[in-house]
Amino acid sequence: MRTHRIITTVLLMSLALLPGILPAQGEVNVYSARQEALIKPLTDRFTEETGIRVNIVSARADALLQRLRSEGRNTPADVLVTVDAGNLHNAREAGVLQPVRSGILEAAIPASYRDPDGYWYGLSMRARPILYVKGKVDPQQLSTYEDLADPKWRARICVRSSSNVYNQSMTASMIIAHGEEAAEAWARGLTANLARPPQGGDRDQIRAAAAGQCDIVIANTYYLGQMHEGDESDRRAAEAIGVFWPNQDDRGVHVNISGAGVTAHARNRDNAVRLLEFMAGDEAQQWYARANQEYPVKPGVRWSDTLAGFGEFEADGVNLGLLGAHNAAAVRLMDRAGWR
Repeated sequence: MRTHRIITTVLLMSLALLPGILPAQGEVNVYSARQEALIKPLTDRFTEETGIRVNIVSARADALLQRLRSEGRNTPADVLVTVDAGNLHNAREAGVLQPVRSGILEAAIPASYRDPDGYWYGLSMRARPILYVKGKVDPQQLSTYEDLADPKWRARICVRSSSNVYNQSMTASMIIAHGEEAAEAWARGLTANLARPPQGGDRDQIRAAAAGQCDIVIANTYYLGQMHEGDESDRRAAEAIGVFWPNQDDRGVHVNISGAGVTAHARNRDNAVRLLEFMAGDEAQQWYARANQEYPVKPGVRWSDTLAGFGEFEADGVNLGLLGAHNAAAVRLMDRAGWR
């Protein structure tokens, strides 16, 4: 029996030394509002590199937040991955995240893309510029988000509903820049210039513009980038659209993030932090740019060719945590402005 144990031990040690094979190092449980296809390839690589098994539960952002609240101390979740700084702010306010200090994360992620107290960290960045139909809009006519409230754009703009958190965060950025009264006046002007009632997602706005229903769209660039790689119909629609970077002479274009935080009652806290650090590394950052056409949050990481083709831009440098802090006011003023 003693000989058998020695042989078994030697075999296990030998396997651990083989390339790509690591002994089990525990697990980490992830609640993800991102589609599994946009996170599992990264968690698989993390497991290959560390031996830590990753278990993923996917659902909508609001459903995951409610689940974390309901589960309380009994939650199995160690990490919450979600989209938009507004959702990350809501998670912090709900008390379902804990602060994390990591030199690796703080070195990789600029301060504007992470919570100042370490409750969450941005992992990929998306920009929300002005898109226009080539040949119907002269980009020289475009300048700022504020200008989209001008009557010259009457019945020419497509944008999705005010219930969408991307638009809520964009409106929150207007509050930060100009105050609530001016932001509401802007929202009224923008709503008056819509070519149709808001309907569908960002891709639907781009398709509508390419089909002649409007000339201007506000949408996240990663949707346009994905359409460039989609089916023939979406490729044609995307090719009809140009990208204009607004507010380059003042605060910069509105940007947002997908991000993650360690849950308040994480049982595998160290593994959770290691996963976040891995996702802020060069390999994961490049993967997001290549696979989902999102901008890396880590400076110096190469963009995809599609993103590079949209041109460089100056981003709004406001700390994105403030977008969540102004979310409720943004929702109220959008409702008053008639943005449905």
